[in-house]
Amino acid sequence: MIKKVFKFQLDPDKKRLLENFLSLSVLQGANYILPLITLPYLVRVLGPEKFGLIAFAQAFIQYFNILTDYGFNLSATREISVYRKDKEKVSEIFSSVMVIKFGLIVISLFILLVLIFAIPKFRKDWPVYFFSFGMVLGNVLFPVWFFQGMERMKYITVLNIIAKGIFTICIFLFIRRMSDYLYVPLINSIGFLVAGGLSLRIIFKDFGIKFMFPSFEAVKHQLKEGWHIFVSTLAISLYTTSNTFILGLFADSMSVGYYAAAEKIIKAIQGLLSPISQTLYPYISKLASESREKALNFIRKLLKIISAIGFIISLLIFYFADFVVNIFLGSQYQQSIIVLRILAFLPFIIGLSNVFGIQTMLTFNLKQAFSEILILAGLLNIVLALILAPLYQHVGISIAVLITEVFVTFSMLVYLERKGIKILEGKVV
Repeated sequence: MIKKVFKFQLDPDKKRLLENFLSLSVLQGANYILPLITLPYLVRVLGPEKFGLIAFAQAFIQYFNILTDYGFNLSATREISVYRKDKEKVSEIFSSVMVIKFGLIVISLFILLVLIFAIPKFRKDWPVYFFSFGMVLGNVLFPVWFFQGMERMKYITVLNIIAKGIFTICIFLFIRRMSDYLYVPLINSIGFLVAGGLSLRIIFKDFGIKFMFPSFEAVKHQLKEGWHIFVSTLAISLYTTSNTFILGLFADSMSVGYYAAAEKIIKAIQGLLSPISQTLYPYISKLASESREKALNFIRKLLKIISAIGFIISLLIFYFADFVVNIFLGSQYQQSIIVLRILAFLPFIIGLSNVFGIQTMLTFNLKQAFSEILILAGLLNIVLALILAPLYQHVGISIAVLITEVFVTFSMLVYLERKGIKILEGKVV
């Protein structure tokens, strides 16, 4: 018995898994707790209108983040996790992905400039969108996928805390009145750029990775590997980021502010489950390459834990919605209470879809079906949003999100059952 315990403590795989989980837990805490520190201050100083404008700009800019990410946060993570001991191969993967990303950011900047000068709505507040674009560049410079693939999440944690720390401190120093709203996206971008620059220094110096001009075949391979995940991510944005964007097209900035403020609270709480997913995806992928049965048994255990935690979190959010809004947002945001109650079910539902989709479908190379489900969900959400947002504004868009997430989770489960992957049962087919 003593030998078994001692062996477990020294098992390098399990030790690394625990370290990664703790690192990502601290990371998620920083990612969501630090913004929650500034959220009550920002929403009160800026008011629903300016806060809504910034939320709309961030939702718009997020499309460029999706384009430049191109699914590499999963596809490149998987490849680096497989070849992590081959430094030359890792350097090739790193170089190929970064070349593609810089090409995509040039395209993104061109699109942004065209839209700003061509559309009055964007031209009116062009500095907000331009300053927000710095987050895209910072995101490109910060290769999260590299650290995840190497299973060295502590670097992601430290660098993100630096970025969020800069943002948090500067918000209290420089945002004093409503007219200071332009500094918010600028401060956010500076934090991302600093973290991105530091991450590249660590990769080249500490990991000994060398940049090389990749071959055409290497670039083509990475584009092919990331394609289905990119399409899936884009489809996901049709029922996540696009909701704030669509709402901003049909409603005023006040309604966007009500929805965005409640959504930030949900995402902060929902982020508590993210460390589990991010830590376990490379581990489950590696486990599946060794034994399908072991991977499925592990996924079944994970499903029980995620569903239990998600259900409790959702129940608490629903019950204490009015208290949470009054404490974090203030009296100006009473309209956010109903939004928060509708979105309260998301931690439970999304927790399930994460296990069904990312941990299972992607692990077992069901990328195409994964993409198709999310594309259908995105189209469903767009239809619902276009119908409900003009009629019920922030409440309507919240209902559209909830219905879409239920569709995603149910569709993934049905597909897996039909493929003979019985996640809900204790057997492997």
